[in-house]
Amino acid sequence: MNPTVNDIQLFLHNIAPNHFQESYDNSGLLVGNTRDEVRGIVVCLDSTEAVIDEAISLGANMVVAHHPIIFSGLKRITGRNYIENIVRKAIKNDINIFAIHTNLDNVYQNGVSTHIANKIGLKNIEILQKKEISYEDLPTGSGVIGQLNTPVDEMEFLQFLKSTMETDCVRYTNLLGKSIQNVALCGGSGRFLLEEAISQEADIYISADFKYHEFFDANDKILIADIGHYESEQFTIQMLHRILTNKFNTFATHYTKVNTNPVNYL
Repeated sequence: MNPTVNDIQLFLHNIAPNHFQESYDNSGLLVGNTRDEVRGIVVCLDSTEAVIDEAISLGANMVVAHHPIIFSGLKRITGRNYIENIVRKAIKNDINIFAIHTNLDNVYQNGVSTHIANKIGLKNIEILQKKEISYEDLPTGSGVIGQLNTPVDEMEFLQFLKSTMETDCVRYTNLLGKSIQNVALCGGSGRFLLEEAISQEADIYISADFKYHEFFDANDKILIADIGHYESEQFTIQMLHRILTNKFNTFATHYTKVNTNPVNYL
């Protein structure tokens, strides 16, 4: 007998407990039945209609997404918008949709920001802003801060960041004329951690979704590098795929081939 949806849910909540999610979030099982046997999983950032179609074509009956497709309550499901269309298609095809969002952002081990820090080669990685709910064996909080092995020229590091994170565009503030060694970062939307990064004397803060006027808040105290929301979290797909594949071997776990980034660049 294959593991059930509930088995997958319990395993993922052991890695990133559901109560670690932010109050505005809606992580967990969003569509489906916890008693369903899992025949296959597709891992993605966004459970778009194309991802649901991909799951159907692969014979998978569960989608594990980082972003929840449902954030607020649906009063009716009539197909009048893309969210309702996705939910309708998932229900009609017995596809379970599970989201692991800010609870995964907020854990240190296997967390989104920690994964980015490892990818760009940081050492001495610590949580940038710890949460009161942290446990000794499961540190919790937002963002991380760490150090490069040796100081790097600002533009050289920005070029490295663009290449390593496979992004078409890095938006950044004025160069400060100093080397980069202390690096703070937060996957996804991270403006709320800028002051914390400055207070901990980071040379650069890497995140996404900065608005025009928010770049002024660097105030020549730190270099801001906005690498894009999708781009900052895209490697979370591979991380979740690895975690699930290492744990469950009676069905196939696929990472999506669909680029769900709604933003395009010329």
